[in-house]
Order: sequence, then C-alpha cells, then structure tokens
Amino acid sequence: VQLEESGGGSVQSGGSLRLSCSASIDATLSGYMGWFRQAPGKEREGVAIIDSGADTTYAESVKGRFTISQDNDKMTLYLQMNNLKLEDTAVYYCAAVAYPRDMFRSRGYYLRYGMDYYGKGTLVTVSS
Repeated sequence: VQLEESGGGSVQSGGSLRLSCSASIDATLSGYMGWFRQAPGKEREGVAIIDSGADTTYAESVKGRFTISQDNDKMTLYLQMNNLKLEDTAVYYCAAVAYPRDMFRSRGYYLRYGMDYYGKGTLVTVSS
C-alpha cells in the first residue's frame, strides 16, 4: 500500500491550501480514506473521512472550512483547506483502511480511532 501526500507549505492565517494524496490501488479497496494531522506536542487526530459513496465526516474544528474529496478513480484524495487558522499548523497524513474491513465500523469510528495505513505526511504551517 502506498500513500503519498503533497501540497503542504506555509500560508498566512485566513489563507487556503489544497493537499493531494496519490494512492496505490490496494489502498482504495476498502472504500474508506481520510486525512489526519499531528500538531507539535500533540497526538494525531482525525480531520476528515470519505467513503466509497462520497459521504463525509469532519472533525468539529474544521467543519465549514475543510473539504475532502476524491477523483472518480478514487486514487487521488484531496483536502481543500480554507480560512486556515494558526491551530491548523500540523503534519497532515493521508490514510486508508485495509481490505477487507469490519463492516460495523463507521466513518465516525475511523475519525476517532484512525485507519490502518498512513503516508509520510506533509507539513502545513499557518502564520499570522
């Protein structure tokens, strides 16, 4: 399984960035992918989850500002981040659930407890 993020960088507060994740086909088989982040000195947290039906779940802290989406072939995952805040500074990770997956686990479960595979991450720095 391969997941490779790109698009990180430095941006001023209020600005926008779009992250991309290129996924190998075996990363997409479960139909569940997402974005996680880890700020300095903090634990990794879920940001946004998307399933094969394009239904989404977001962390409360990013609702209305971030949008997760995929290409039609499901092999490229995006995170559009608008109105960025200082507290959004973190390393952002693309993630995927292994196949086959536990069918009783929801998007909310994955947002809270994480997924099986992660990329190496891309740094987003928001400054004032």
